[in-house]
Amino acid sequence: MTTDLELLGQALKRAQYRNHRTMDAALQDAGVSLVQWDALRAIDQAPGASAHELAVATFQSDQSFGTLAGRLIDRGLVERAPGRGRRVEHTLTEAGADTLAAGRRVVAAELPKLFAPLDEPQRAALFDALSALQAAGV
Repeated sequence: MTTDLELLGQALKRAQYRNHRTMDAALQDAGVSLVQWDALRAIDQAPGASAHELAVATFQSDQSFGTLAGRLIDRGLVERAPGRGRRVEHTLTEAGADTLAAGRRVVAAELPKLFAPLDEPQRAALFDALSALQAAGV
């Protein structure tokens, strides 16, 4: 039997959409959207990163990330500072770190529910399969 790759792609997209929708709704309790929380997480993981680096890390265009960063700055969650040359570096404020932590608590409560239909061997197999796709540059 051959797997229908179109259906496989749709199933992957549906799972990603379910994750996004669920996490976006849950993160409202922390006062952020999933996109905002993901940006805070990326900045936390790479303090001083440029907007371009953060756009790549969060799967956004440079322009989209710039707009998002502007909103996070306006909310007092992120700071920008000049770097070398034309580089502008991003760091979390104390309020940004607090919001990230609140989001992590929400995510920690929601992820087990999202993955509940899979037992541990299925989760490991899914992780391995997705890691293999990523390593192949797909």
